[in-house]
Amino acid sequence: MLAAEYVTVGGHGRPRGVVVCRHLSKYAPIFLLLALFGLIFLLRNIHTLENSLHTAFAQEDPPPLYHNHTFCSRLGMEPSADEALEESYLLKSIAWPPPPARPAPAPLRQTSDPVHSLFAILPFKGQREWHVGDQLEALVQMHDFQGRPKRYGGDFLLARLHSPELGAGVAGRMVDHLNGFYSALFPLPWEGEARVEVTMVHSSEAVAVLQRLQDQRPDRVYFKSLFRSGFLSETTVCNMCLPAPPQQQQQQQLCNFTDLHTGEPWYCLKPKLLGCDSRINHAKGGYQKHLITNKEAQLFQSKVNIKLENSSIKTEPAPYVPSGFYYRGSWCSPGGAPGRQFNDSASVAQCLAGKVLHMYGDSTVRQWFEYLKAINVGPYMAVDSKHNILLKYRCHGPPIRFSTVSASELRYVANELDGLPGGPDTVVLISIWAHFSTFPVDVYIRRMRHIRRALVRLMDRGPGTLAVIRTPNLQALDPEVSLYNSDWFAHQLDRVLRPMFSGLGVVFVDAWEMTLAHHLPHDLHPAPAIIKNMVDRILSHVCPAKKKNKKS
Repeated sequence: MLAAEYVTVGGHGRPRGVVVCRHLSKYAPIFLLLALFGLIFLLRNIHTLENSLHTAFAQEDPPPLYHNHTFCSRLGMEPSADEALEESYLLKSIAWPPPPARPAPAPLRQTSDPVHSLFAILPFKGQREWHVGDQLEALVQMHDFQGRPKRYGGDFLLARLHSPELGAGVAGRMVDHLNGFYSALFPLPWEGEARVEVTMVHSSEAVAVLQRLQDQRPDRVYFKSLFRSGFLSETTVCNMCLPAPPQQQQQQQLCNFTDLHTGEPWYCLKPKLLGCDSRINHAKGGYQKHLITNKEAQLFQSKVNIKLENSSIKTEPAPYVPSGFYYRGSWCSPGGAPGRQFNDSASVAQCLAGKVLHMYGDSTVRQWFEYLKAINVGPYMAVDSKHNILLKYRCHGPPIRFSTVSASELRYVANELDGLPGGPDTVVLISIWAHFSTFPVDVYIRRMRHIRRALVRLMDRGPGTLAVIRTPNLQALDPEVSLYNSDWFAHQLDRVLRPMFSGLGVVFVDAWEMTLAHHLPHDLHPAPAIIKNMVDRILSHVCPAKKKNKKS
């Protein structure tokens, strides 16, 4: 807080002070008027400075959110009848079975406990020999902390089959029988020993909490923008769902930054002293706290009921078809053919010669850019004049949780795609998911729908354009991260992303299975070994191996 201090200095009886006052008396109104204007100017700047200091040093909590699910997710352009039907189908396809209704939440002792749970390889009896190409099934039975069998489903489980000795691994598919039993299905793509691993990411009771947060608290990550004009600056809260009660949602109190082309909505609270056109940047504001009760917090405990593995079971050598599997550390196609390897800069440069690569999305696609050519922060661009290669990276439009992005650099991917000519030398790489985990799924569907429309237009006007879609991946979780970026949120987005872009001729990089099947720890930004396999898969489609002519 700034304060003014006044000091009175005595005149010690000097008569000249009185004479001066007499001479100045006729100018008193002018001095008084100037002093008044100066005081007003000082108070305005003190108010602005106090706001700036408060924003910089004492993080201000955003206003309480007025939530209405329909209001949040239905902003923007209305979908067509076919798109609305598709959206309804997608949302039904990811509907999660709720735990049984109770008068009060279940105590921790009655929730799923992976330590007490069991799984076994089928069949229980008879011949236990498998061959390459067979399907292996493991039956999982969930128990609670008291050791009693669960009678309902809804637990979020992951499974993989792996062999550390062979550097091999493949993701399994979980089937929920809704009665406490689950089936884990695995292809058997390699010969040799393998181990089954089942992991409970969240109990069914924890998933119910995440569902509530997804629907009712899309503000749990909030955003802000700086507005500036001359010496004045203000910071206000921004979001897709407005943090204000309905009676305050008036046009003059909001800055509407909805994109004119796609209709993607975005709003900021209007600054008190500045206009909406003085916005300078966009940034992540912070994470809301105190989202769940103490009782619910017991459902999110590291080494107790978050990503806890069940005991592995060894099997003998050995119709679910994965996108691929690891063998000797390399990602192979489902049929077992190893992907092409680009192990040095010369092979990468030869493959990309004459190509322009446009990368759009969050920091998970930026990893690909950095793998190919690391440069400084900004809208990324790298040029290889010798081989005529151009690499570009740009982040997607809000919501984006980067520390600070200039307002002039906030671009929506659909609009960027509409500005590309396309053609055989154009490669488009898209990864958008990590910053949408706090919003209802239909918000993500709407964003992907706009990108899909633009991608179809691009491929129509530029035949031969290669489009690559990266799926979400698994990441490390703790009690706090689970409430904002849980793998369950990513799983929901993954399950709507794939059908939305299937049949368009795009290439999928299955980051979900590539992180699940690998032995390295899960991370939002996967380890270099996994990134290399992803980039190798992309390059295999950019410059596919030429088929050898068979000699007669």
